[in-house]
Amino acid sequence: MLTSILLFVVAFLFLFVGIPVAFAFGGAALLVALLSPEASLSILSLLPSRIYGIMSNATLMAMPLFIFMGLVLEKSGMAEKLLRNIGRLFGSIRGGMAIGVVAVGVLLAASTGVVGASVVMMGVIAVPAMLKSGYSPALSSGVVAASGTLGQIIPPSIVLILLGDVMQVSVGDLFAAAIVPSLILVLFYVFFILALAFLKPALAPALKGEEGESLRGVILETLQTSLPPIGLIIIVLGGIFLGVVTPTEAAALGAMGSILLTLFLRSFSLELLRYAAIQTVVFSGMIFAILIGASAFTLVFNDAGGGDLIFDFFSDHLGSPWAFIWVAMGVVFLLGFFIDFIEICFVVVPLFVPLVGHFGIDPIWFAMLLAINLQTSFLTPPFGFALFYLKGAVGDKLKTSAIYQGAVPFILLQLLLLGIVVAFPAVIVY
Repeated sequence: MLTSILLFVVAFLFLFVGIPVAFAFGGAALLVALLSPEASLSILSLLPSRIYGIMSNATLMAMPLFIFMGLVLEKSGMAEKLLRNIGRLFGSIRGGMAIGVVAVGVLLAASTGVVGASVVMMGVIAVPAMLKSGYSPALSSGVVAASGTLGQIIPPSIVLILLGDVMQVSVGDLFAAAIVPSLILVLFYVFFILALAFLKPALAPALKGEEGESLRGVILETLQTSLPPIGLIIIVLGGIFLGVVTPTEAAALGAMGSILLTLFLRSFSLELLRYAAIQTVVFSGMIFAILIGASAFTLVFNDAGGGDLIFDFFSDHLGSPWAFIWVAMGVVFLLGFFIDFIEICFVVVPLFVPLVGHFGIDPIWFAMLLAINLQTSFLTPPFGFALFYLKGAVGDKLKTSAIYQGAVPFILLQLLLLGIVVAFPAVIVY
């Protein structure tokens, strides 16, 4: 028991002193296995076979391909044109620019799924325009950060791919299960913006159209910029839902489709290809490095009896599946304040998997609860990654306090969605 606790303490100490996540968890495993009598250093001899299994995992192969697809679309300028045109389309109503940002966030989530790229791009373009138009700093920052994180739940979500692998469930089923909760969350965002604009018009004023600009022209231009990525989304996700292709095959189609789109729209360049390839390697390498470090961590943790300890605690002291669900959700939510979703997926979620089977809980439903919960980790201060991305993108245009203040209503909306999915499991359809 002491070794299991010590393992987490050492890992968190390493994180707080600035050691990269992969080395923090891997280093903690090595140090504790070396010094503790309850764990054996020889258990790490299993790590090479674990690494081989990770690298040959067909499900995880989809992740870098979807990342590549998103980076190509982002670098090609399609996302930027989309944001500008949708902003013009909705700007004539109160809160319209904010609703436009949500709409763009949905399309970016379904076509890129890369939170950092979405938040930075929308922060650079949308935030200055919203502030100039009289929007409150808190609403401007909150809607951009929250819309940028929609890629964590809207397919093809990297979180869902990782959860599918960790929980050994179908990624295609997870993608299908995420559709209804995603729509509910987007509607929550839109209704919140409309209600706020109605109650406090000064926070989200309507915009005057540019002189000589016709609504028909704006609609046609918006359709022209939105139809290509929407077509790619339909091909990729439609193929998965119809069972024509696996998620990994669909990811490959998406990656190739994004290149063909840039050729069709005459935005392809070798620099674009180089950027997308390098950033895909960097981002994927980071995730796989964390996965390897987490594998070492879980090997030592289980060798020290930590897995059995947690299983016995939940099964004996929290005999109700509902007690387990609420405690698990509370743990994930609190950890989201301090560590990233990747570490939670690879270190914490595997501890819950045996208990999901023990209590007879639907693993797809439980995975969706985790995905919704993990989405909040991007917005929760002090270490919400979307908040950092946004602050880096806008610089001095927004105070950190305004960014934190703006995130709070959207965190509450995400928790409301979590409560609805817990109370009404039927909303998960797959």
